[in-house]
Parts: sequence; structure tokens; C-alpha cells
Amino acid sequence: MELLSTPHSIEINNITCDSFRISWAMEDSDLERVTHYFIDLNKKENKNSNKFKHRDVPTKLVAKAVALPMTVRGHWFLSPRTEYSVAVQTAVKQSDGEYLVSGWSETVEFCTGDYAKEHLAQLQEKAEQIAGRMLRFSVFYRNHHKEYFQHARTQCGNMLQPYLKDNSGSHGSPTSGMLHGVFFSCNTEFNTGQPPQDSPYGRWRFQIPAQRLFNPSTNLYFADFYCMYTAYHYAILVLAPKGSLGDRFCRDRLPLLDIACNKFLTCSVEGGELVFRHAQDLILEIIYTEPVDLSLGTLGEISGHQLMSLSTADAKKDPSCKTCNISVGR
Repeated sequence: MELLSTPHSIEINNITCDSFRISWAMEDSDLERVTHYFIDLNKKENKNSNKFKHRDVPTKLVAKAVALPMTVRGHWFLSPRTEYSVAVQTAVKQSDGEYLVSGWSETVEFCTGDYAKEHLAQLQEKAEQIAGRMLRFSVFYRNHHKEYFQHARTQCGNMLQPYLKDNSGSHGSPTSGMLHGVFFSCNTEFNTGQPPQDSPYGRWRFQIPAQRLFNPSTNLYFADFYCMYTAYHYAILVLAPKGSLGDRFCRDRLPLLDIACNKFLTCSVEGGELVFRHAQDLILEIIYTEPVDLSLGTLGEISGHQLMSLSTADAKKDPSCKTCNISVGR
């Protein structure tokens, strides 16, 4: 039987966090003959593995020949924001069950995308299931070392300046390495209704009245839900003044929450004043997307311990947790 031509000119497009479309060119004479495609996909750091050692041994994916381009989805658990290499072979299945195969195409590299809004909506739904009841609070607070606040006062015009979010949380979060903001907490102790005296981030705490950051002129977005091999879970929310750069970034990427009615963080008018509540059973990490003036709050030293084990700096999400993972990647 006549040999098959080697596929060439691979094109990858329509890339999402868990799928892509692939096409390539081959000789017209092969179009009617080819019965199967062999597709070899590898994470970029592992790209030398799993190539054919013998021409008749199929690779990771054997697909029946279809019109190109073809969508690859669900054959692997593709991870978001991950670089892959891909090469293809075409094949004719012969009457004896063996394959006549082409040579390998060139190898093409691509990177999968972030979670889309529908994936974040799935994470949001999972987070809502364990959020628990809502507790009242009155301040947002940020813990850090004394030097951090001294620098803000002397070098940044008495402002806490937004900085780039690290890679903590879900690997597919569109905020990681992309969104600038200032991190705040709002969780309170159940028995006191006040912020805890312990912190993983430093002995100094800046507290600011909740209404300064969260009010009807603010949009609230759901950004992530994760854990770090622990029983407790974290939810990341974004507070962005309406029309701000941060708001425009989030609008296209994150689910928008109703500030008065959601399972995580609410601001509602009761008796003519703003009342704030947070979910009891989640540790909330709040990203405020604009600079924050230190003169709008108070700064002081806390009396508790520095619990470094609770720090989420660049924390990696537990990929095996059934509570906070979705099936499209980790």
C-alpha cells in the first residue's frame, strides 16, 4: 500500500481551559484513505515523553478521522494555564487490524486558557453549598508587618497601593498574575463578633469601616474557591468601584454578585443604614482594586500570634478535594 504523507502546517485555535481545535494539511490523495488520527499531547515540561517507539503503536489519543478542524475535549483532563506540545500522525486501519501510519508532524506548542465565567459559576455554586450562615461585621482589615505600613506612609503618599495578585488558589483563576488590588479580610470570631487577634501576615493591623470599601457604588465579583489540603476553605471576592479599571477587568471575566443578596458578603440597607454580613464557614479574601488611604482607618498592633501555617501566599490548591474542584482542571 502506498505510504501516507506526513501531516504539516498544524494550526491550534479556539483554545479554552479544557479544550482546543486542531487542524493540519495533508496530501489530497490521503484524504479518502485516512481512517484514524493519532494525537500526542504532552505538558511542555515533559514534551520528550510518550512518542512512538514503533510505528504501529498508537499514542495517547486515537480518534476516528473526521473533517478538520476537530475539537479535542474530554480526552485528557487538560489543566488551565498550562503549556502543551502536540504532534499528529494519520493512519489507515488495514484489514488485519494493523495500522499503516504517516510520519510524525512537526510539534506545535500552545497554552490553555483561564477558567471562563461558566467554570467560575460552578466554583461559586460549590462555595455556596458550604458558606454557612451570615454574620454581621463592621470593618475590613489588613494585617502586615510594621515596615509595610511605614513604607506606605513615607513612600506612597499614605496610600496602600494595589499590587499584582499572586498565583494562590485555583490554577485557572483569571485574576492570578493579572488583577491588581489590595487584600483585605473581614471574618470575625463567632463569640466576639470582632476580627481575630491572630494573623499569618504580621502583627500590625489596618482597620477601615466597611462602608469605605463596600457600598452601593461598588461592584462585587466572585473570583475563586479553594483549600490548601485543610478542612477549611477560602473564597476570593473582588470589590471594585463601579466604572474603575478593576471593575472593567472583572466585568468580562468574573461572575457579578448582588451586593444585597448572596451567600458570601452582603451590604444592605436596614433601618436607614448600611449593614454588612459575611459567610461564617468560609475564610474570605477580599481584593479591593483601588488605592486605599490610610487616613480613612486606624492602624494598631494586635495581641495574638502570627500563625504562618494559615498564610495563603502563592498557596497551591488541593487538586483532590471534592468540595472545591470542578472537572475542567485544577
